[in-house]
Amino acid sequence: MIVTLKTAPVLEPITLAELKNHLRLDSGTFDGNLDLDQSLSYVSHAIANNYTTHVGTGIDVLGREAVAVLHCGTNGAGGTNDTRIEESDDNVTFTAWTGGAFTQITTDGAGATEPDNADYKLAYTGTKQYIRTASKVLVAPCEFGTSILVNEATTAEDSALEVIRASARIEVEQYTSRALLTQTWEYFLDAWPKKNFFRLPYGNLQNGTGAEPVITWKNVDGTEATLAVGTDYIVETNGEGCGRIVLPDGVSWPTDSLYPSNPIKVCFTCGWTTVDSIPKNIISAVLLQAQDIYFRGAQGLERSIQNMLRNYRLRWEF
Repeated sequence: MIVTLKTAPVLEPITLAELKNHLRLDSGTFDGNLDLDQSLSYVSHAIANNYTTHVGTGIDVLGREAVAVLHCGTNGAGGTNDTRIEESDDNVTFTAWTGGAFTQITTDGAGATEPDNADYKLAYTGTKQYIRTASKVLVAPCEFGTSILVNEATTAEDSALEVIRASARIEVEQYTSRALLTQTWEYFLDAWPKKNFFRLPYGNLQNGTGAEPVITWKNVDGTEATLAVGTDYIVETNGEGCGRIVLPDGVSWPTDSLYPSNPIKVCFTCGWTTVDSIPKNIISAVLLQAQDIYFRGAQGLERSIQNMLRNYRLRWEF
C-alpha cells in the first residue's frame, strides 16, 4: 500500500490542558495559569431580536480550558438578555455551541431566569479553536459585557508535551489502523481492481460536500483524468469501518493502458469529525500512551493499552 498524508488533523484527541492535568503539571502560579480576554465590551446594549447585532470577538482556546463570563449590569424595565457561546474553526464562520447557553437575565430573576447586576460563568467543553459570545436583547436595553477566561497553564515543557500528545495519537492510530480525527490522505493503486469495488484504509470515511473521495488516473501517456462520483463510482462510508469505492450497476473501470508509476490516486478524508465522537476507550488509551512516553520514553503500546483498543482495530490488509 502506498499512502501519503496530505492534510494532518488540526485537533488532537487530548488537549494540552488535559495532558497537563493528567500528569499533574502546571505553571506553578494561579495568576500564571490564567489569561482573561474581553469578547464583548461592557456597555448598554440596544434591543436586538437576533444573535448577530451584539457579537463578541473570537478568542483562541484550542487545547486549553476556557470559561465564558457574563458581566451583567442593570436591565431596562422588562428587558431580557439571552447570551450564548458560539464556536468556530477559522474565527470567521461561527455557529451556536450545542453544549449550552447562559440562563436568561431579567430584572428580578423570577422563574427560570437569573437576576441582573451579577456575574455568571459558563465552561466551554467543545473542541473548536475559537469561541465568542452572541447576545439577544428584548423589550429594553441591557447593560452587560462578556469575557473569556482561559487556563494557559504554561510550562517550560509545553513544546515537548505538544510532541508527546501527537506521538501518542499516532501510536494509537498505527495500532488500530485508524485515523482518529479528520485528516486527508492520498492512496495510490498500480491497477484497477478485478472486483467491482476496493476498500480505503483508516476507517470513518467522510463523504459530504467538499469531502467526497476524488479519483484521478493517468493513461500510459501520462494524461490525467478524473472519475465522476455518482456516475463512475459510488462511495460507501460504512460507518466506523473501512469505506469502499464501488462501481454502479453496468459501469466498468477504465480500460486504457495505465501509466507505469502510481497511475491511480484516490484523495480521501477520514476520521471522526469531533473529539466527542471518539470512543472513550480510545481517548483513554491516547492519554495513557502520552503518560507512558512522558515518564519512560516508551515506544509501542503497553499490553493494558492494547487491551483497551482491541475492539477498535481494523482488520483489513492494504
